[in-house]
Amino acid sequence: MNLFLVNVLLALAWAAVSGSFSLGNLIFGFVLAALALSLIREQVGSVGYFSRLRRVTSLFLLFFYELIQSAVRVAILVIQPDMKLKPGIIAYDLKVDRDLEITLLANLITLTPGTLSVDVSADRSTLYIHALDCSDPDQIRKDIADGFERKILEAFR
Repeated sequence: MNLFLVNVLLALAWAAVSGSFSLGNLIFGFVLAALALSLIREQVGSVGYFSRLRRVTSLFLLFFYELIQSAVRVAILVIQPDMKLKPGIIAYDLKVDRDLEITLLANLITLTPGTLSVDVSADRSTLYIHALDCSDPDQIRKDIADGFERKILEAFR
């Protein structure tokens, strides 16, 4: 049985026993169930489940870090009286090849201020990205490869 489903069922059981199906109590039950499963992880084969959960959490935290950092960068660019921007579209060669991974990468890029995913090539090997400041396209490519794309590959493979 899928361990995530077991975790959710244990959280629902916790909510039923405690008599409260509030969001906070369900989250507490989920965390409590995850801790209980971690105690018996060798017996139920959940070692991969917890490492994947940690990697997905790492991707989530990276997104929030990048969101805050790029929002500050865009705010500084907009406040300056002489905006020396070089907007442009760059082609990014994808390492991810699954639909979920490509969609997640494109959405994370779009949700980050200053960048926008424009299109994916027909062969799904290139992502076209509009950047507010494209003065160093190689650095943008490197940031995506070392950031979002690496974390997505770690989390989902």
